[in-house]
Amino acid sequence: MKKMKLLLILSLICAGLKAPDYKELVIVRGETVNKYERLIKAIVKVESNNGKYLYNEKEGAVGWFQIRECRLNDFNKNAGKNYTHDEMYDYEKSKEVFLYFTRNRDYETISRAWCSGEAGTKKASEGYWELIQKAL
Repeated sequence: MKKMKLLLILSLICAGLKAPDYKELVIVRGETVNKYERLIKAIVKVESNNGKYLYNEKEGAVGWFQIRECRLNDFNKNAGKNYTHDEMYDYEKSKEVFLYFTRNRDYETISRAWCSGEAGTKKASEGYWELIQKAL
């Protein structure tokens, strides 16, 4: 019986309540989540050992993501940018180049293409993909 009375009282209180009379919509903006953040960290670990080796003389690759001139040229042409190879030492710019090539694909496809190019073979990137998986 006590529960019934309490329920009746709460119902009557709630019946008298109404929503505020706001005439505007409030949108709360949260932090942007980058679905590639884990992959970015793994690529940087494998490619440059977290920034310790930012230049690969053998391949002419530079920066955190070890970007070669041909990949940068492709990015500049398709993204309408004019970055120089030396600018790839800048983490944010090299990250922008990397993210351009993700194209909403899965981690494995992105990693293999980053290693051996878009037309590369699965076999050519097998060891690289294994390293990325360990770094993830």
